[in-house]
Amino acid sequence: MGTPQIQFLGAAGTVTGSRFLLTCENIKVMIDAGLFQGLKELRLKNWNPLPIDPAELDAVVLTHAHLDHCGYIPKLVKDGFEGKIHLTEYTGKLAEVVLLDSARIQTEDAKYAALKGFSKHNPPKALYEEPDAAKAVKQFSVEEFRTRIQVAEQTFVTFHPSGHILGAAFVEVEFFGKRLLFTGDMGRQEHPLLVSPDHIPAGRFDAIITESTYGDREHAPSTTDFADAINQTVDRGGSILIPAFAVDRTEVILIQLRELMEQGKIRRVPIYADSPMALKALAFYRKAINEDSEEIRDEIVREWKDKDPFNPGTLVELMTVEESKSINEPPQPCIIISASGMATGGRVVHHLRNMLPNQKHTVMLVGYQAMGTRGRRLAEGETEVKMHGVMVPVRAEIEQIQSFSVHADADELIAWMKTTSEAPGQVFVVHGEAGAAEVFSDRVKSELGWKSHAPHDGEAVAL
Repeated sequence: MGTPQIQFLGAAGTVTGSRFLLTCENIKVMIDAGLFQGLKELRLKNWNPLPIDPAELDAVVLTHAHLDHCGYIPKLVKDGFEGKIHLTEYTGKLAEVVLLDSARIQTEDAKYAALKGFSKHNPPKALYEEPDAAKAVKQFSVEEFRTRIQVAEQTFVTFHPSGHILGAAFVEVEFFGKRLLFTGDMGRQEHPLLVSPDHIPAGRFDAIITESTYGDREHAPSTTDFADAINQTVDRGGSILIPAFAVDRTEVILIQLRELMEQGKIRRVPIYADSPMALKALAFYRKAINEDSEEIRDEIVREWKDKDPFNPGTLVELMTVEESKSINEPPQPCIIISASGMATGGRVVHHLRNMLPNQKHTVMLVGYQAMGTRGRRLAEGETEVKMHGVMVPVRAEIEQIQSFSVHADADELIAWMKTTSEAPGQVFVVHGEAGAAEVFSDRVKSELGWKSHAPHDGEAVAL
């Protein structure tokens, strides 16, 4: 029998583009197929051909619906992959929204680039289009949690709740006699809606492939108090703009805002949720609560079934572009939550362009800001940022709030790894920026005494 091997085709030395290829004999299975995001040199990697023909893939296994884990799937389908994409129920529902949105944005960007003449492609083209995404969705195969299924010859997969976003799983993979564990993105114990991550299943793993987004740090208590920052902005007549990931982060922030308003800790002002994708995701979170999904905490279902935990009575959902434009010059202080979370694209860019030059407003960064993103530049204190080809001065307050992260930090990852019944053969540390992955790999060695390695992009390792 051939030797099983794993190849790291993304998320190695960077925090996006998760793609891990398992091969043995003529069987090929990919775990996650995400887009590279952030720095231009990373985004250009989305156009590089894979080392295999996608038509040769037997199956794709998807941990969750964030774009850096699922966004490359329509490209695989466009290039000939016809197998099944195995995922959980809500990953399927959310990934459909995310992939169709991604295809639409790429098509629009290509048209805009053609109009403005800035693209190395002539004519500019999208990586994939909506028909490719729609075809990919037809290949989804919905699986139950904690149920072992066969996805290819000598390949079995079990999904376990990871508490990161709705539908998210860490995945146990048995591949030609080797037992592997892929964390995907690992959640935290205290998600306001989702159950805590399962412990690691019993028995020995040949390898654990772990994320390390926050591998070199702990979630410090925020230096800025969320409620204080809101009140100070409202009191000076300004509005608050929160760039937030459409899937999960928007929900978590809405819950916090409702609680703070109900407790009288922040002023009652209009809250505008301005992202069609976020509103579609919000509908799935409401559905999961109302249907008593196993992913939702019991106390949330008991208290909120058939009620709305996301609306303090001031929530306005903006679906159309016209509605979005109507809050460009808000007549009174308000809170605007809009995607994307790193301010790289989407409706939030228009709001930033309007609000950044005005010192009475506040922009709150509530999630991870990858290198090369507009959010990262704002976080690092740049005095002007480029938007739609124009340099926009930054006079608004910029606040970073750490407490909303739904990624386990380094301490939490180590604590979760300690739930294993025996040491794994080795650990591969991925999905962290260069530096963070190495730091976390060193911690795994020194604190747990396990063999650990942060692979480089394209590296292949025999299991």
